[in-house]
Amino acid sequence: MFAAQGDPTEAATAAPRKGVSQRVVAALLELLGPDGVLTGDDVSTRNPGVFMSRIEADVLVRPTRTAEVSRVMEICHAASQPVVVQGGMSGWVRATQTRPGDVVLSLERMKAIEEIDTVNRTATVQAGVILQTLQEEAARQGLFFPINLGGRGSCQLGGNASTNAGGERVIRYGMMREQILGLEAVLADGRVISSLNHMIKNNTGYDLKQLFIGSEGSLGVITRLVVRLREKATSSNTALVCATRFEQVARLLRHMDASLGGSLSAFELMDNAFYRVNTTSGRHAPPLPTDRPLYVIVESLGCDQDRDTAAFEQALMSAVEIGIADDVVVAKSDREREAIWIIREDLQHIVRDFSPFYAFDISLPVGDMAGYMDVVRQRVKSAWPEGSIAFLGHVGDGNLHIAVGAGGADDRTRVEACIYEPLAGIGGSISAEHGIGLEKKPWLSVTRNAEELRLMRQLKQTLDPQGILNPGKIFDMDAGAAT
Repeated sequence: MFAAQGDPTEAATAAPRKGVSQRVVAALLELLGPDGVLTGDDVSTRNPGVFMSRIEADVLVRPTRTAEVSRVMEICHAASQPVVVQGGMSGWVRATQTRPGDVVLSLERMKAIEEIDTVNRTATVQAGVILQTLQEEAARQGLFFPINLGGRGSCQLGGNASTNAGGERVIRYGMMREQILGLEAVLADGRVISSLNHMIKNNTGYDLKQLFIGSEGSLGVITRLVVRLREKATSSNTALVCATRFEQVARLLRHMDASLGGSLSAFELMDNAFYRVNTTSGRHAPPLPTDRPLYVIVESLGCDQDRDTAAFEQALMSAVEIGIADDVVVAKSDREREAIWIIREDLQHIVRDFSPFYAFDISLPVGDMAGYMDVVRQRVKSAWPEGSIAFLGHVGDGNLHIAVGAGGADDRTRVEACIYEPLAGIGGSISAEHGIGLEKKPWLSVTRNAEELRLMRQLKQTLDPQGILNPGKIFDMDAGAAT
């Protein structure tokens, strides 16, 4: 999805930095050879990701196995050389942004699916494996990897782990954290922590993998993963529902989950503003009229198409009868299913129509969503009466995405305040699934209290005392581990 847009030229930290020393470059070349070490234009002309106009780092290294990553970190640690880990470059919070003097550690050549264990239903993979590649290989084995993102064709599993990616199916399968049984990571000084557990149950002390999941490459470099696979669904049902009040949406979520016996796999909200943008004449055909305040995509995955379709349609019919849905259209073919989903997934029109464009990824309790949406609308419209705002997201797991077209180039902080400040009083989060990076760092205290931030800094200080891994991201260390 999308997250709040910032200044792509902003540096990770303010102080100037010297270039990578020739001694470090020579050692990296000796280790990885010329194919494994890029410099100059070979670095700056590569895919810079969503926000950066170019990769500003001096050197980019491309190891092929954990032992090489370990040696890269040893070399950089000895020289106090900053390192930024990059994967598929599909993140939205500038967690992989670089500056001159950085070494980029790219995992693009670590793309082996080492094993698909069909008995235990696990996959052991290198961190550079593309999400879609694993999905397709699992499907060939009659299995299923449930994490599903818009960037599935480019994002890497190591990046999915380091950002704790979510997506459309979190309501049923959980975030990336729930898919990971074990992992291998390299610390800042080159030590390898190999915890490639293959079991669902393993209560033997601290669960070390949790240190690295969601840490955005700031505590270690994830190099290999053991992930859970599920049985491949053999039935699928999709519908678009419209409603007048958010109370109906909240009740519909519980109704469908209870009626479908655990097969509910997606519950995606679009408000009228977003729905109308994407169903304007010449864009996508609206399956339902465009006059309702709220629209929800409901999807279930099961094992018996006839039986599951009957249960799905009966649940929707009863939802209309008891007044928690105004109208429903059920997809009768893959084409109709895709026509429903494209309205939710196509972002190009709202990015073009909302100017200047700001977008956000937050989460909060479902019961607080209606009030929060009202407050945010009021704040935006009060500050910019001609501004635009739209809501959508994975409501089944409390995740809202917000698009704002208001203000000018200098109004970014004011727009962010409209979105983030109301979260403080309801226990919400400034980031549901994209992380903090540089983008949301100024607002982290809305979500994390002083004691949490102190402990986070202490962990960083313990595992990376020189601060060379992804420096300046999430929070600054100049506050001190004991602040």
